[in-house]
Amino acid sequence: MDVDTALRSLFFVLGLAALTPIITGLLPGPRVPQVVVFLMGGVVIGPEVLDLGSASSLNVFSEVGLGFLFLLAGYEVDPKLLREPVMRMAATAWFGSVAVSLAVTGVLWATGLVSDYVVIAIGLTTTALGTILPIVRDAGLLEGPLARPIVANGAIGEFGPILAMAIFLGTAGKFIALVTLMLFGFMAVTVLFIPRRLVPSKVSEIVAGGTEQTSQATLRWVVVMLVGLLLIAGQLGLDVILGAFAAGVVLRLARPKDIEVLEHKLDAVGYGFFIPIYFIVSGMNLDIVSIVENPGRLLMFFALLIVVRGGSVFIVHRNLPNKERRQLALLSATALPLLVALSQIGMEAGKMQPANAAALVGAGALSVLIFPMLATRGTAKEGSPTVVPAAES
Repeated sequence: MDVDTALRSLFFVLGLAALTPIITGLLPGPRVPQVVVFLMGGVVIGPEVLDLGSASSLNVFSEVGLGFLFLLAGYEVDPKLLREPVMRMAATAWFGSVAVSLAVTGVLWATGLVSDYVVIAIGLTTTALGTILPIVRDAGLLEGPLARPIVANGAIGEFGPILAMAIFLGTAGKFIALVTLMLFGFMAVTVLFIPRRLVPSKVSEIVAGGTEQTSQATLRWVVVMLVGLLLIAGQLGLDVILGAFAAGVVLRLARPKDIEVLEHKLDAVGYGFFIPIYFIVSGMNLDIVSIVENPGRLLMFFALLIVVRGGSVFIVHRNLPNKERRQLALLSATALPLLVALSQIGMEAGKMQPANAAALVGAGALSVLIFPMLATRGTAKEGSPTVVPAAES
């Protein structure tokens, strides 16, 4: 791929990313999450409509964007939640959705409607925590009794499927994947904690002191860590998202002194540049023709998201009033970023049909548009501005 083609593709992708906040701000009605515009815009500038760029020329940017997406998702997981009853309930709900998903997908497979059993079964158990957080924050739900259940179910709904993807869709066998997963976890911890013991104090002071200067030393080392872990994950036969997610979790555990400043910088680099490229490139690769030809498949997956994931959450959280249970179920069934990554990995592994991948991503886009709107209807805080991060992953 020549440089001119790559630059032209990058120009149109970045132009779309820059226009997206304006588009979502001007659209009437409830605020449309920007990730939906990224995907649809990618379809428009992709080969099936305007053909303004080549997705393959941006693969490196897209891969790093995927890494940033799950680095930040892993960072959102608060280890303190692991010791609370709400996390045990969230885990029970997720395993319940796994059981229902296996049964439902088995029926679809037996009737010949799908052949990509594993990928779809995993996809129906996902939750887009990063996508729903800004929405529920604006609605005031993070200040009430739903705050911790939302975060707990979202965290499990991201970590569980990511782990399943690494084991069942990785290039290595399942046993090898489990062994390398433990080895990789050790490496991730080593990358962050060992340097504290080996690096001279003077060097540590220089790195920490460069956070607010032009050197941006801490940010650069986190990016080096991210790319390095992605590289290690690939060498071990694991999916890159596992490496990124683990890096985010370990980074939160490490808690550098300048962590608040670092958070803003990671958001700026990730949501401001790499993550939009990932979603737009995913839209460019989306098989939109198959959705148009068979919309029933998309609607089927959309309905299954609320039945499988939302239904399990609704049943398990009986301690909440019915209204809050419905809200939590709808929010937990909201799933798009993981479906995009899952579909991409499934097709690369030869375990997913392009038609089902497009329908599953389309169903996720519908869930982002509809479920949070239903869950937060009438709950928005008076005079509260709608703040939407650049990618709403």
